[in-house]
Amino acid sequence: MASPTPHGVPQSLGASAVPPDLAGLLRDGLEAVADEVEKEVRSQVPEYARLDDGTYRARLRGGVVQALTLFVDHIADPRGQGNAIAATYYEIGRDEALEDRSLDALQSALRVGGLAAWRQLSRTAGELGLDSTVVAALGELAFRTVHEVAEAAAAGYAEARLRSSDELERRRKRLLDLLLGDGPVSPEALQDLAHGARWSVPPRVAVVALAATPEQREERPLAAAGALVDMESRPPRMLVPDPDGSGRFAGQAFTLALRGRPAAIGPTVPLIEAARSLHWATRALGLMGRGVLPRQGVVRCVDHLSTLLLHGDEPLLAHLESQVLAPLGAVSEGQRPRLAETLLAWLLSGSNVPDVAARLHVHPQTVRYRLRQLEKLFGDALHEPAARLDLILALRAEELRRPRDCAT
Repeated sequence: MASPTPHGVPQSLGASAVPPDLAGLLRDGLEAVADEVEKEVRSQVPEYARLDDGTYRARLRGGVVQALTLFVDHIADPRGQGNAIAATYYEIGRDEALEDRSLDALQSALRVGGLAAWRQLSRTAGELGLDSTVVAALGELAFRTVHEVAEAAAAGYAEARLRSSDELERRRKRLLDLLLGDGPVSPEALQDLAHGARWSVPPRVAVVALAATPEQREERPLAAAGALVDMESRPPRMLVPDPDGSGRFAGQAFTLALRGRPAAIGPTVPLIEAARSLHWATRALGLMGRGVLPRQGVVRCVDHLSTLLLHGDEPLLAHLESQVLAPLGAVSEGQRPRLAETLLAWLLSGSNVPDVAARLHVHPQTVRYRLRQLEKLFGDALHEPAARLDLILALRAEELRRPRDCAT
């Protein structure tokens, strides 16, 4: 790996000021300085105080020696790049990320170690009688060394984090595909994938289908903590664990977390039935797009079960409408909506004329006039229980479509 190029750090410091034989003198005392630096790091950075971990101590010691060696190499050749040592610190940063530790500890160790090494170097410079110009040049070289190894470690840490995050996302995507697929879910396969995806298996879930818009297609919902999310599918989907408990959908807060994106929440189901929740959420989202259900905001399937049931087989529903509402074809286009509205209100109110009048904001006499027309059109069907149910279903389906018809 090529050494990261330091930003804002001179590349040829102290070439004329530093005596060429100083590098050899410092190299001879490198192990003693490494002892002091290692001791200082372990005492001041808690994460590096694992005296009982031989492997960790060896790695710490190796990192200290490598940094000091890079510093001495810069004295010997200020133009050198130290690629091999930078690569070592790149791997150190990478290991910190893979072991799920913060980069803060490593950065603290570099600061503490750099100060400890500089104190030792200052004493050596005093013992050798070096003038202030040489000491200043050495200080700049020390700064350059700390900067280079810190940058290399940060680059390794960032790459490992990115790769780890990408791999975790791939595993969670495979887990989501398994849960929402058509086939049966093997408990063993589920447990293995969930473990690899660092996902706790909940007993119950709900699936949210999200409206895909050009501006928001790749933007993840803020409400995705603990959820499995696939923004690439059509529609985008999100599986929420324990939706009636810790993952509760909290009204306006959940809507805001979706960044204003319309969404449909499927019913809460056992985990192995997640595909069923997705089916109804997707169906509800489609009805939202057509205006049958509210177009904006968050729609919960449990609040619209009859509508979803009614539109579960739309060709059959269309046949029902054409058959039971055929008598309305005998009236004018202007009369039909008013008569259909009155008939549905009358059927739902238990044939209570004053209630129908209040609901439609018309005079009771107007309701009675319309009912006489409906009696002529439908006859005895208005009083037969089975026929009344068919009429309610057909008229309700027509009513649900009305906002969509008006919009077009």
